[in-house]
Amino acid sequence: MGWLTDPLALELFQRALVAAVLMGATCGAIGAYVVLRRLAFIGDALSHAVFPGVVLAYVAGVSVFAGAMIAGALTSVAIAIVSRGQRIREDTAIGIFFAGAFALGIVLISTQSGYQRDLSAFLVGDLLGVGWDEIALSAVTGLAVVGVLVALRKELLLASFDRVYAQALGYPVFALELLLLLLLTATIVVSLSAVGIILVLAMLVTPAATARLLVDRFTPMMVAGAALGALYGVIGWYVSYHLGWSPGGAIVLVATLAFLLAFIFSPSHGLLAHRLRRHPQHAARHAAIDPPPGHAHGTEGGPVVASLRRRHPPGR
Repeated sequence: MGWLTDPLALELFQRALVAAVLMGATCGAIGAYVVLRRLAFIGDALSHAVFPGVVLAYVAGVSVFAGAMIAGALTSVAIAIVSRGQRIREDTAIGIFFAGAFALGIVLISTQSGYQRDLSAFLVGDLLGVGWDEIALSAVTGLAVVGVLVALRKELLLASFDRVYAQALGYPVFALELLLLLLLTATIVVSLSAVGIILVLAMLVTPAATARLLVDRFTPMMVAGAALGALYGVIGWYVSYHLGWSPGGAIVLVATLAFLLAFIFSPSHGLLAHRLRRHPQHAARHAAIDPPPGHAHGTEGGPVVASLRRRHPPGR
């Protein structure tokens, strides 16, 4: 059992393991919204948009997490405001601010040659360099993100999957959508030290996508995504230790391999299951989480939104 216990003897690797678990769990939890609302593009945009904030904060000698959070929050607000207009679609606004913010980061880092080596860690992650203060920040942020997702579950679900009905109930849809973007930004920021700007999108999407292949309801999907994200963090950390790989890269590779296995062998939604048994009830279970376009509510809210509609009719 030395291969399992030897790495834990050093505090350096203990910190890395805790950071990997926190990052994986938080990304996996909010990843359920990223996958079902098809926010992967905006997640990628926000992960790159925080880069100029990281550079400016690093050069100024202040907290890079604060700088990244401010940059990401400003980008989230800008995307939300511009995409509310009739002539600019959300994906267009995302593309504009994504490219502009990352270009600003590149220009800033090109003027700071002495910092390029240190700043490169935020692009690919530096899990072994994480300190206990950063771990504490990740833990607090992760608990806050998950707490908000749980406390505002009904409101966020309706605003995410049925905007018209949420507006009929009087919910502040724009504020809820902006809140979700800010939660996503916070998750990205605290994940930078583990997997970096380039790979953080994989941890936002892959655990939740794997969970979607294994469960048929939103809440279990969010729980499973968090558990899988934490598990990938542990396995990837051990793989990186024993094989000498980059920790962030190893974690993402483990997550990708697990997704491929689930895609092929999932008992309910795997490729083999679809080929070997095509029962009507199987299609019904799949429709529970992914209704066809134009059916029921027109988006991927499934029975969760239908249940919320029954319990909260307009005018009540």
